[in-house]
Amino acid sequence: MKNTLSTVSKMLLVGGLALSMPLALALTGCEKKETAHSTDDGHDHGSEGGGTGSGASTDGAAAPSNRVDIPASVRQNLGITFAKVESRNVAQTLRVPGRFELLPTARREYRTPLAGRVDILVSQYQKVEPGTPLYRVDAAAWRDLHEQIAATSARVESMAPLLAAQAEHERSLTEKVALWQERLDQLDTLRDAGGGSATQFTEARATLNASQSELSVARGRSAELAAQKKQAEAELRSLTSRHELLVRGGNCGDRHEGIDAGSGYTVCAVAEGVVESVGITPGGLAEENGHIVTLVQPDQIRFRARGLQSDLGRLRDGLPARIAAPQGGSLPLQDAMSGVLQIGLAADADERTVDLVVVPETLAPWARTGVSAHLEVTLAGGTEELAIPQSAVVRDGARGIIFRRDPANPDKVIRMEADLGMSDGRWVVIASGVKEGDEIVLGGNFQLMLATSGSTEKAGHFHSDGTFHEGSH
Repeated sequence: MKNTLSTVSKMLLVGGLALSMPLALALTGCEKKETAHSTDDGHDHGSEGGGTGSGASTDGAAAPSNRVDIPASVRQNLGITFAKVESRNVAQTLRVPGRFELLPTARREYRTPLAGRVDILVSQYQKVEPGTPLYRVDAAAWRDLHEQIAATSARVESMAPLLAAQAEHERSLTEKVALWQERLDQLDTLRDAGGGSATQFTEARATLNASQSELSVARGRSAELAAQKKQAEAELRSLTSRHELLVRGGNCGDRHEGIDAGSGYTVCAVAEGVVESVGITPGGLAEENGHIVTLVQPDQIRFRARGLQSDLGRLRDGLPARIAAPQGGSLPLQDAMSGVLQIGLAADADERTVDLVVVPETLAPWARTGVSAHLEVTLAGGTEELAIPQSAVVRDGARGIIFRRDPANPDKVIRMEADLGMSDGRWVVIASGVKEGDEIVLGGNFQLMLATSGSTEKAGHFHSDGTFHEGSH
């Protein structure tokens, strides 16, 4: 070692270069470690003269080990991830591909009941809460409605004094008729007694008839005024009901209170959601019942898969099911959603498939309409066994290898030959060597296998740059 350092120093001096202490340590550090590694005979050799150092002997040889150091820096560089051992019914699991879709009730269209010029108050993909204004319509019909309500209300109010005056007029005519009837009766009694004047009797009869005629006309006028009042009240109720219907349809609360139509007719969101599309340009003219805005509730989704009709004998409504994330991406393998299977009402005769639908009980953050995944249906029968992801197993020749995280030291993994059983293509039964909850290397396991291949009985460690060295630091 000294000869090596002397040679290096001479070469640097000849070249006219100055070597700093950190660089010298970097050049010599790995060499020192390599000379301190155990040889094939199990002894540690010193760094000088190839002899045995003062602190090493044949009795101090390290015991064979299948453990590998993976500190945090190594895990990050190699992209090492873990999956837990869990109990699964691998033998009776049916897996079919599918995708998420919106529930029929997740989408709501907002149409304008009035024709007019539209001002859009939201933007696409904007999140809205109940009561958020979506758009405003400058509609002539909205202003006319308020004017009609005001005019009809005034007409109803003016009918009250007219009816009161007419009732007073009718009462006076009734009294007049009663008086002349009494006068006529008196004259008739005098005439029967041989007195009285025929002219007086005739005049009284004529006046009574005229008063009765006026009373009849007054009663007719009263009935006409009452009918007009009822008609005006009915019109007012109709206009008010239409106004209230529009107000409820707009769902903007006190923004529509009163009869001031200067701000236009505003439509607000009924429920929370996201603006999916806008059906008109801002300031455009919309026809009555024209489509303006569509909102969706992204969390109102279900999963639809297409199973084979040949599996109908094993499927039934109510079976437990899981929706698993697609493989090969950044999503955690065990980030799955549970639900209950519902078989579609109709099958596809040409494709020989049937729809399998599951509404997740809870949604994972990655679940959204259009995302593809796999539906795992647990069929009747079978038992749960310990299982690990199939991708956690790598092949070293003919042997299946897994790396189990050391429960006593999370910065170490233990290389193991996997005792595997039945597989469903994604999960595989492991018969021994692990217990439920143990962590198995999932991402980065192939790099670990390459680094430890042929040396599984020797302890080793990774450097932060991802290189593997046998022996301890």
